[in-house]
Amino acid sequence: MDLQRITLKVAGRLYELRVSSPEMERLTRLAANDVNTLLGEFDTRFPDRSLEDKLVFVAIQEAVRKLTTQKKLSNLVDEANSLQSDIDTYLKGTNR
Repeated sequence: MDLQRITLKVAGRLYELRVSSPEMERLTRLAANDVNTLLGEFDTRFPDRSLEDKLVFVAIQEAVRKLTTQKKLSNLVDEANSLQSDIDTYLKGTNR
């Protein structure tokens, strides 16, 4: 699999990365844009804080979003499994 090189600008600095597909490039660029947007928000809210502090704020916020999404996904999987069980029970009752 050929890796494609891309260059992203995050927090005013250029970073060269390698991605494995056009979809990964798209997602990586979206992620960099999200980081820059959040940094802009933290720049406005905390103008006296260091860039390092703001990057930590971004990392924490993104980690919380990830954990929240994982929890929601887990709940949806549990609900789907419960519904599948209900359907199986119903179908067993109708096949008598």
